[in-house]
Amino acid sequence: MKFKTTILVADHERALLYKDRQFVRVLEPGKHAFWDLKQECHWEVMDLKDCEFKHTNGSVLALKPELAAHLLEVKTNNAQAALIYKNGKLATILSPDDQRYYWKAAAQWEVTLIDLNEHVRVETALLREIIHQGLENAAYNKPRILHAVIPEQHVGLRFEDGTLKEILQPGRYGYWAMTRALHVESVDLRLKTEEISGQEILTKDRVSIRLNLNAMVKVVDATVYTTMVKKGEDHIYRVLQLALREAVGTRTLDELLENKQAISATIFEQASEKLRDIGVALKDVGVKDIILPGDMKDILNQVVQAQKAAEANGIRRREETSATRSLHNTAKLMENNPVLLRLKELESLEKIAERIEKIQVVGGLDQVLNMSKLLT
Repeated sequence: MKFKTTILVADHERALLYKDRQFVRVLEPGKHAFWDLKQECHWEVMDLKDCEFKHTNGSVLALKPELAAHLLEVKTNNAQAALIYKNGKLATILSPDDQRYYWKAAAQWEVTLIDLNEHVRVETALLREIIHQGLENAAYNKPRILHAVIPEQHVGLRFEDGTLKEILQPGRYGYWAMTRALHVESVDLRLKTEEISGQEILTKDRVSIRLNLNAMVKVVDATVYTTMVKKGEDHIYRVLQLALREAVGTRTLDELLENKQAISATIFEQASEKLRDIGVALKDVGVKDIILPGDMKDILNQVVQAQKAAEANGIRRREETSATRSLHNTAKLMENNPVLLRLKELESLEKIAERIEKIQVVGGLDQVLNMSKLLT
């Protein structure tokens, strides 16, 4: 029968010795031999490479002075977080109302307690280390910190428990999120284009047309823009859409086709005030296209053709009247002026000569002039 027990403990191990199921002491590295006549002893070997002391009865055993001397206890209340550094590097973060034990001999430990009621923002250097170590979230993806990056030409709004607390300029920010509900919304302050496309609207004379509208808008008050409306971009779209429908519905088709700039000016005037109420400035607006139905296009083409034909007839009549008046005036001048008549005859003869290659004059110049009269 074997009455002497030997236990070997490696450098990276510790052994918990029990007698009659009661904890006795911690066995450090080395060879341990003792008499166990009644086979009343047993032990558990703990690996220090895990660093954290994990045991089903850990909270009870840690109360034993023999074991407590070997352990580092880290405990937080409901308004604290603990930063645990292992050998100079951030190893883990304890959430509020948590308690952990670590083997003192496993590493060089340093603990920093954070009062979450006093410290909301995470310092930049610590934020980088937390992100580098991948410690943003606790178990079940519950966030430890809120990490937000605000780009250039943007502004951030930080809400805490539903209340706006801070306006953030471009940069990186981190906040402790373990005891509060945090949300950061980034608002784009750059000039943006809004397109209202394919709007089918009835004109005042009940003609259905399709229009496309372009507008340039810019957020000038991020606080009002975020808090006054649920979805800012949708609201901008609706304001411009309603202004377009109102401007078109009060005009006839002819008025719309004659002056698109008047529509744009009306839309700008109506929409600017409504957008200003939500912190948005309307910089420019314009009707890009007016699209008519196919049958209306044919009718308008016929109207245009008729107008152009009427204009052409009017011009033709004016020219004929002018030519007749000129001819009448010429006849009056020649009636009482033989020299002028003679010059006209010579002009006609010149025209005849231009159209023939060879001329034979028989009977003198008077015979030629008589021939010119017959030709004219």
